[in-house]
Amino acid sequence: MAAAHVNLVKLCVGAERVEDLLEWQQNPRALGPDGLPRHVTRMWPKRADEVLAGGSLYWVFKGVILARQRVLRLDPVTGADGIARCAIVLDAQVIRTEAAPRRPFQGWRYLDPREAPRDLSGARAHEDSLPPGLMAALAEIGVR
Repeated sequence: MAAAHVNLVKLCVGAERVEDLLEWQQNPRALGPDGLPRHVTRMWPKRADEVLAGGSLYWVFKGVILARQRVLRLDPVTGADGIARCAIVLDAQVIRTEAAPRRPFQGWRYLDPREAPRDLSGARAHEDSLPPGLMAALAEIGVR
């Protein structure tokens, strides 16, 4: 049975830890006019309806998925260069997930909900992050 929604997975370029993402999303440049964080990308998801049916954007830090944010909507935006782009508007809450290794890729990819890492429990969500390399090694051997 197919899932009702699909997720996106994206490298969190320039960030080594979830805290780096949290810090960046406090910057007005990361926020849309409505004050919500957004990620602008060149491509519009072909499966937009499935993404908007409950999908999240899963963030990859140094080769490991560590967090996600629910996708609220997709807004058309035009860059200073006049090129139309897609703004993925995200919920302000960043939810930490179990560590899940991912190979490098460009852009974003779809992620089936059955393959998505589970959210960390409330108590574990506030633990200090381990170094990304250690998290990747633990995830690789199945210790999360």
